[in-house]
Amino acid sequence: MKKKILVVDDEKDIVDILKYNLERENEFEVITASDGKEALEAAQTLPDLILLDIMMPELNGFEVCKKLKTDKLTSGIPVIFLTAKENEIDEILGLEIGADDYINKPVSPRKVLARIKSVIRRFGKENEKSSIPEENVRFRNLEIDSSSHSVKINEKEIFFPKKEFQLLHFLISNRGKVYSREILLNRLWGENIYVVDRTVDVHVAKVREKLGEYSDYIETIKGLGYRFRDSK
Repeated sequence: MKKKILVVDDEKDIVDILKYNLERENEFEVITASDGKEALEAAQTLPDLILLDIMMPELNGFEVCKKLKTDKLTSGIPVIFLTAKENEIDEILGLEIGADDYINKPVSPRKVLARIKSVIRRFGKENEKSSIPEENVRFRNLEIDSSSHSVKINEKEIFFPKKEFQLLHFLISNRGKVYSREILLNRLWGENIYVVDRTVDVHVAKVREKLGEYSDYIETIKGLGYRFRDSK
């Protein structure tokens, strides 16, 4: 079965080039959108991956990605940003809202194809792993239910996107143990990824923001990594 790819860009030439090169592989079905609002509508068809330009009319790519990642229906769709911007601030912002990779413009169709295949492979492996039931975890008044992908603190449900959920589940299931950024990247994102070590730092910061009274339990061990401690 062909993988459905949503290509979002307001430059028609780029869309046409990407659509042509992806469909000629005979592995992909390509749907397109030219602005942020169209992208959100098209995402409701649940594509296997979204190629998303950052600078667009209506809603920019960051805004679109944020809306996708906070919607339970679309939060699990991998997103690769297409960007003419090449600076750390944009990269960190993208990681904060759930981007899975970056490709700088001008785009190389061969590079785009390789990155798409890599991300889809990685997500395929993650889905295979996720088919194995994980244990539900409880720590004081913090409850993690793997079957419903939910986190509750004092009976109040708090939404965690997929990667943040997996990170919290992993750390709290192995509380007391210290894990390096490299180990966390390999365990939760997989090997041969194109994101930087800062990915872990950004996701830890986002998890801490949502944990409220439990935020201090995720401890940074300088020069080593992170752990979820048993007690303050």
